[in-house]
Amino acid sequence: MNKKLAAFGAAALMTACSAAAMMAIGGFAVLNRSGAAPANSAAQASKLANASMVSQSQVQQLQGQISQYQARDQEYQAREQQLQQALSQAQTQLQADQQQFQQFQMLLFALQQRGFIRISGDGGIVISNGGGD
Repeated sequence: MNKKLAAFGAAALMTACSAAAMMAIGGFAVLNRSGAAPANSAAQASKLANASMVSQSQVQQLQGQISQYQARDQEYQAREQQLQQALSQAQTQLQADQQQFQQFQMLLFALQQRGFIRISGDGGIVISNGGGD
């Protein structure tokens, strides 16, 4: 029986403390006049209206900057297209040069196989009179 009575006393004490805390918070909220104004108050609405007003000259300046950025963007896009074309031409030229280099290598190999030239260890090319030397 003592345990039930102790538990009931503890529950009642906790409930009383919680109720007292809620009453204190509610009382402070009612009595506090320096708190935040409601969001729909006239003072706040006028502050928002003043804060959202931007002068016409600022709007024109921003529009001018936007126009400059758009013109610069168009210049960059045109330059990018030029560079893409130059890159494409360079890649085409590189492929042609690689094909020519392969043909040159095949020619050197064929001349070396037939004995017309000999490539020394230091990379020098010795031309023979033909045939088997």
